[in-house]
Amino acid sequence: MRSFKEWTKVVAASAALLVAAPLWSGFIPELGAITAEAASVGRVTVVGNTRVEPETVAAYIKGTPGRPLSAAEIDESIKALFATGMFSDVQISQSGGRIIVKVVENPVIARVAFEGNDVQSDEMLRGVIELQPRSVLTQGKVESDTQRILELYRRSGRYDATVEPKQVDLGKGRVDLIYQINEGPRTEVSKITFVGNSAFSNYRLSNVISTKESGLFGWIKTSDNYSPEKLNADQEALRRFYYNHGYADFRVVSATADFDRQQNSFFLTFTVDEGQRYKYGDIKVETTLSEVNPEDLQKLTLTRTGDTYSAADVDKSLEAITTAVAAKGYAFVQVRPRGDRDYANHTIAVTYFVDEGARAYIERINIIGNDRTRDYVIRREFDIGEGDAYNQVLIEKAERKLKNLGYFNTVRIWSEQGSSVDKVIVNVQVDDKPTGELSVGAGYSTSNGILAELSLTEKNFLGRGQYVRASVSKGITTDGKTGDSSYELSFTEPYLFDRRLEGGFDIYQRNYSVGSDGVHPYDEKNTGGKIRFGVPVAENTSLGLFYEGYRQEVGDVNSTYSPFVTAGDRFISIIGTSLTYNTVDDYAFPRSGVYAQIKQEFAGAGGDATFLRTTARVEYYKELVEDWDLIGHLGAKGGAMFGLDGDLESIDQFQVGGSIIRGFDSNGIGPRDPATGYALGGRYYVAGTAETIFPVPMIPQEYGFWGSLFADAGTLWSSDTTTSGTDNGLALRASVGAGLMWQSPFGLLRADFAYPVLKEDTDKTQVFRFSGGTRF
Repeated sequence: MRSFKEWTKVVAASAALLVAAPLWSGFIPELGAITAEAASVGRVTVVGNTRVEPETVAAYIKGTPGRPLSAAEIDESIKALFATGMFSDVQISQSGGRIIVKVVENPVIARVAFEGNDVQSDEMLRGVIELQPRSVLTQGKVESDTQRILELYRRSGRYDATVEPKQVDLGKGRVDLIYQINEGPRTEVSKITFVGNSAFSNYRLSNVISTKESGLFGWIKTSDNYSPEKLNADQEALRRFYYNHGYADFRVVSATADFDRQQNSFFLTFTVDEGQRYKYGDIKVETTLSEVNPEDLQKLTLTRTGDTYSAADVDKSLEAITTAVAAKGYAFVQVRPRGDRDYANHTIAVTYFVDEGARAYIERINIIGNDRTRDYVIRREFDIGEGDAYNQVLIEKAERKLKNLGYFNTVRIWSEQGSSVDKVIVNVQVDDKPTGELSVGAGYSTSNGILAELSLTEKNFLGRGQYVRASVSKGITTDGKTGDSSYELSFTEPYLFDRRLEGGFDIYQRNYSVGSDGVHPYDEKNTGGKIRFGVPVAENTSLGLFYEGYRQEVGDVNSTYSPFVTAGDRFISIIGTSLTYNTVDDYAFPRSGVYAQIKQEFAGAGGDATFLRTTARVEYYKELVEDWDLIGHLGAKGGAMFGLDGDLESIDQFQVGGSIIRGFDSNGIGPRDPATGYALGGRYYVAGTAETIFPVPMIPQEYGFWGSLFADAGTLWSSDTTTSGTDNGLALRASVGAGLMWQSPFGLLRADFAYPVLKEDTDKTQVFRFSGGTRF
């Protein structure tokens, strides 16, 4: 039996425990808590975790073994655990050598959904956001993805769009993430104003920038969308335009975008300071390299004394000199231009300094922002790669080439120090833009009647830089019958076999119906294709090689035309080459530059026709009066062909009419059967045109209407299909006239009124002609 003294000790100890129990209760592990050993600080108890292992949590606890955590160490540990993205709440407490970490885990996303979206598809939105099913949801990523979605809508011109993220708790740490979207109306650019310009009109400058006013057809175009990136790109475009037209002191004073919430539209204002216009003074090349002849290098420059100053010509001269010197073994060559302004005479003397540059190598090329375009499509535009000698001129050349691709809204390249002083990291930041186009159009030809066309074009197919176009057209003749029709598919790979070799193919079926006016007195169906290759020869010059084969079916021949064309089928097999020089600034609506091509075709590599055909074409454009937007155009074309196995058939020979010499009907000139009036074709033709193009007065410029005055002349002669009385003479035909052009959303449409001033009695004339499409 215990003594009284022993009982007293037991009671006292029990009382002490009862008093201390509330104080210790905060440090007794909770039900379900798991204790882990942290190598650095001792025992760690983790509370609230269901997916994350306690050892993982303990590994993020900062501290020194054997010592309690300081306030700074607790704060650092909490930040480290939050940085993992696995927890929405973290609390740390300690007592003695024990650390208790209470966590609330972030849920796992079971499903990501979008509601209220119509303009942007679910697939497009999923490609923008970072959070995906089975990933851990964090509030920071939700907010970031919300901004990404809003930015997507802003780039498409919807600044009133709103996005509200919602979470649906599914239990067991799983949620559905739903983005509730209100797309709102499209935000347009209602007005673009230029202030301070006198050398160039507002309309001329509006064609320089990519942002356009909404205008009459704003509902079917996207060029009137505003974005800060496009505004910056437009400022750079204005600078380059003025620099290339002699205004070396030009600057954009300000570029503002004012948003009117009531009209839901932007008003853009560009304030510019044009400065003086300069011409080139003396041009020199100086070098410290003993093996390089400055006179030889000066011949490579495009800058000439007395010509209007152009920054583009200086850049191309730098590239030509750099390439030539590098070919002599100077991999680190540095070419620097120096311009000395003569303010009194408005000239700039340019000296190109050629020197051995610093030895630096490209360590890495980083591609940023290409959500769609593949990396290799961007990298192949560089003439240098990782490990090569760094050259700023070639970097700038790559930037210009990337901008010219038309795949990106913006392109920016900058360099930074690499892992050592002789290594450079090149960063390439791009912003992909839509490159697909769906076109639905209708037109009218005075010879072929009504024509409807549907085409789908993609310039950057699957982000691979490939060009794909599919089109179908159907016509109705002037007498209500089924007219001409065509079905075409075209594909082009600009870098075949990873080299600067263009390759592609065309597949087509073209149907020509017998015409009631006798222009096409038989049905004709051509079904076939073409394989083509393009090889760059020099700057702006390329060599083309192609093979074309098609089956030609001729039927329903007008009885009076049967002596000249035989019904039946035959196969035409053609091998050809072409040499093309092209400096035109815009295919759709040229303002300056030269397009020249000579083509040679040989039919006879198999097939049922044997002939040699040569054609040539030259087009020259120049802005005559820049402030008035007056454009001059001179053109010349011609052809010659010879039968290699007897005479040529009528169907194979050249036909010339209103598409070449306006004022005449299709197949309206040349040798003709006097009994029936049918065109027989000819073996030779020449034609030329002189034209001035100008904006139509009194019509708002944003509508895109242009007028023209022109004179055409030419002739077709020497037919192999002759009859008694056939005209094989060299009589010249000529016409004068006026035209109206419209840069419509469906492409360039034009109507021409022409009057023949020189013609033969057997010719067929046509005063009015309507046509559509681009020139190239």
